[in-house]
Amino acid sequence: MAPKKPNHVVVMAFPYGTHAMPLFNLVRRLAIQAPTLTFSFFSTSKSNQSVFGTSSNNNIIPSNIKSYDVDDGVPKDFTGHHMAEMVFFLKSMVENYKNGIHSVYGDEMKMIKCFICDSFMHFGSDMADELGVPMVSFWTAGPCSLATHFYTDLIRQSITLGPDGIGGREEEIIDFVPGLSLIRIRDLQEGIIFGGLESEFSVMLHKMGLALPRAAAVTMNSFAELDLPIIEDFKSKFQKCLTLGPFTLTSESSSHINDDPNGCLTWLDKQNPTSVAYISFGTVTTPPPHELAALAEGLEESGVPFLWSLKAHLVGQLPNGFLERTKGFIVPWTPQQRVLGHHAVGVFVTHCGWNSVMESITAGVPMICRPFFGDQRINCRMVSDVWGIGTRIKDGVFTKAGTMECLDMVLSEEKFREKVGALRGLAKHAVGPKGSSTKNFNTLAEIVCKD
Repeated sequence: MAPKKPNHVVVMAFPYGTHAMPLFNLVRRLAIQAPTLTFSFFSTSKSNQSVFGTSSNNNIIPSNIKSYDVDDGVPKDFTGHHMAEMVFFLKSMVENYKNGIHSVYGDEMKMIKCFICDSFMHFGSDMADELGVPMVSFWTAGPCSLATHFYTDLIRQSITLGPDGIGGREEEIIDFVPGLSLIRIRDLQEGIIFGGLESEFSVMLHKMGLALPRAAAVTMNSFAELDLPIIEDFKSKFQKCLTLGPFTLTSESSSHINDDPNGCLTWLDKQNPTSVAYISFGTVTTPPPHELAALAEGLEESGVPFLWSLKAHLVGQLPNGFLERTKGFIVPWTPQQRVLGHHAVGVFVTHCGWNSVMESITAGVPMICRPFFGDQRINCRMVSDVWGIGTRIKDGVFTKAGTMECLDMVLSEEKFREKVGALRGLAKHAVGPKGSSTKNFNTLAEIVCKD
């Protein structure tokens, strides 16, 4: 009897932040394209619950995707901060994922034909090599931040920091990295040349950068035309570099994205075109109280109507009577893609997380950026200095005057809207029938699905 053909694809998700859902969206597209393959999606139970557990998602999950829970390594009685929780996870990540996969496949590891891994799961290359199968690396953020991780050793060799760290050198440009000629030292992510180089997270990112050339393909949620110099360099360094996005244009929305429990869209319908400032800092970050107050004062003085996604317990940090005196609407949650796509929205005040940047570009909305950590600073530099589709808040913190200045500039100067509109057109073409992202997805499908 002929041996069974390998027909399983093992997917390893990183369970924190906004990592698991973009990977699921990519796997979902592949699962629809290859119904005879089984996609085994490994992540922690909490992460899998958020991706697979909601009834609104059930109608968009193909039957050939199966989810499996991996131990998160967190002690049962642990009640600390989620960042401390992640350290436990990172320390046991390699062992727990290997154990989880072996517990599902046992002696049938030969059924696995391919691995698709969040780029953070750098050890996927070792597992794929052991089986002699390809590994696809999926980077959930932008090419600019991936470049700094790939070139970490070069950056460390080229910039020798003194005892004061980067003191006084924040504005030095790292133009020796291809495609990053306008990026400054201050824009780099923690863990590259400053900020806990020996932490579990930094070590993982360094290992990831070194492992990228081993992947059969490095894929990402972007489109080639956005960062051509970086993508061209990657093509010469990686086996394949495949931009597949923007995912906001390629992924079928789960139905909860169409929910609008707080009536945001109804409120926007009553506003003038491109007049509203939409404010959201994602699910993880919030400006400190004095910045929230300064942002509110700037909004009030400017008279700009605003829609603000702000958790209920933080509303008390705004000035007394603020909502009564202004033309604004504060809600704890918004359907962000639909809000950004509404004709009334004229500017997006954002933390510059990659998903938010992509959503703003695909909606054609310029940005005011207040980055906090990680890739947000380098994304902000790309938005303001490279693509010219927004501006960074002055000195990186909200003040009343700085907020008013940025609102006035972005809402009154057409150049921002014209430039982001041009990028929006390129993004739409990239995911069209003859676009770069569509061609790249077909290349990825050949790698994953080939006999």
